[in-house]
Amino acid sequence: MAAAREAWKIAQPSLDPEKLVFIDETGTATNMTRQRGRCARGKRLVSYAPHGHWKMTTCVAALRCDRVTAPLVLDGPMNTEAFLAYIEQFVLPTLSPGEIVFMDNLSSHKSAAVRALIEGVGASLRYLPAYSPDLNPIEMLFAQLKAYLRKAEARSVETLWTIIGRFIETVTPQQCANYIAHDGYGST
Repeated sequence: MAAAREAWKIAQPSLDPEKLVFIDETGTATNMTRQRGRCARGKRLVSYAPHGHWKMTTCVAALRCDRVTAPLVLDGPMNTEAFLAYIEQFVLPTLSPGEIVFMDNLSSHKSAAVRALIEGVGASLRYLPAYSPDLNPIEMLFAQLKAYLRKAEARSVETLWTIIGRFIETVTPQQCANYIAHDGYGST
């Protein structure tokens, strides 16, 4: 594993950031609350955290050096069938020949049909080394998304999805370039 990570890191700077597409998903829920807070010294911080009936959803997207493309919110967890439909309906229309699509080693990502679809448009597919979220710049985007959702305290699925859409619209090209450069890809 260490050797695969080291080989990956050596190859990163030679990649053209304009050809890179990072795809991943993250879980979001209607019970997300801030993990920390502030109050006057000596006082107890009191806040509301929902208990019981909360709803889990999955947000999946593709990060490029200048934008977030193919965002999708899915009711429930990601599986191979849903991921294949996502690639076919949302990602393929955005891909160009010569682009490189990066994904982690989730079993739903490793379907032969996913590879065939991506390579069918002239792009290539690479899987990140195992246990390497630090090599996937979209993880930083998702960390910001989760902080945004905790602050918003969406308590219904409709509100949660609306807020995710608003967040995606606020992501700037500079932020995308910064995520990719921070993880060592190319020289953006």
